[in-house]
Amino acid sequence: MSERPTIEFIDLKAQRQHIGKAMDEAILKVVHDGNYILGQQVQQFETELAAFCGAKHAIGVANGTDALILVLEALGIGPGDAVICPSFTFAATAEVVAWMGATPVFAEIDEATYNIDPKSLSAALETAKQHKLNPRALISVDLFGQACDYEPIEAFCKQNGLVLISDSAQGYGARYKGRVAGAIGDFATTSFFPAKPLGCYGDGGAILTDNDEHAALLMSLRFHGKGSYKYDNIRVGVNSRLDTIQAAVLIEKLKVYAEELEKRQAVAQRYTAALKDVVVTPHVMADCVSTWAQYTIRVAADRRDAFQAALKAKGVPTTVYYPKPLHQQTAYKHYPVAGNGLPISERAAQEVVALPMHPYLDEATQDYIIAQVLEALAAPAAAVA
Repeated sequence: MSERPTIEFIDLKAQRQHIGKAMDEAILKVVHDGNYILGQQVQQFETELAAFCGAKHAIGVANGTDALILVLEALGIGPGDAVICPSFTFAATAEVVAWMGATPVFAEIDEATYNIDPKSLSAALETAKQHKLNPRALISVDLFGQACDYEPIEAFCKQNGLVLISDSAQGYGARYKGRVAGAIGDFATTSFFPAKPLGCYGDGGAILTDNDEHAALLMSLRFHGKGSYKYDNIRVGVNSRLDTIQAAVLIEKLKVYAEELEKRQAVAQRYTAALKDVVVTPHVMADCVSTWAQYTIRVAADRRDAFQAALKAKGVPTTVYYPKPLHQQTAYKHYPVAGNGLPISERAAQEVVALPMHPYLDEATQDYIIAQVLEALAAPAAAVA
């Protein structure tokens, strides 16, 4: 590439241009119809979202955090209960547990995938019991777009009577051994925050489940606990509904989602082929397909800042997900940590760097990014420090 390209970390404008007129018409139909809350597009999207991954029910809600909160509310989780979750994740994972008055117990991640490590779960369960807590659930997070290693996680949950809540905000639609994220777990949740692989034009989220009773309960809870109609409140609920306009946007985006996932695979494969011999590139488990919500490499902690600065100087944006594990953050550091600490989570937080990733990243721009990464990695430590 002869001149420096303009590079977006996530290029939502390119996606908008790709969908084009269909999106305009979908949004304007909602505007003209006037059914802005729970219009027919919401039910249509819920049906199509569930069908895409193979779940029985999808319940659209206001955002991904509410999706988790509503699941915990439906389960009656509260004070004295423990929920096992990773620390290397966004705050919402533990936030929702604390919000309910329950206690998050932080477990270790797998070094290669960054997802919760099935081998760490026994220590987390023991830690919960040592703190006189009642273990009720496990929240797994399909981090960076790869589904967790669910077979041993499901076996652990079944053996110990835990409800499995799969947070697929980054991984909805990922493949795991013939199954699709969104239809894994007793519940799956997802977020439609614009930067997510399947994102809307604002906030939005969904809960997926195969349980008819839980689905009916969740539909009531998201609408103030309504019964047969909106002025018949049979339980205390919340106001957490997916807007009709956002559902219309998501219907159009879901139409191209499979195509976009394929394009993400191509970008990731080119990145990995070019970088695997010089830096730690993402590891995808056998018989699995990531959504590539992020493409995350690892750089020595003492070089990461300079590495990012060198790329920024060449017009290549990077981001760190996540620079500090939850158990080290002020709001969460008093909660229990499994075993003797979480050294893998702490080390990963100091080394990870995400490169630009989206379906519309053309090969010429990819080549430019790769060239700048290779140049920055080849520079002597003193030169980039």
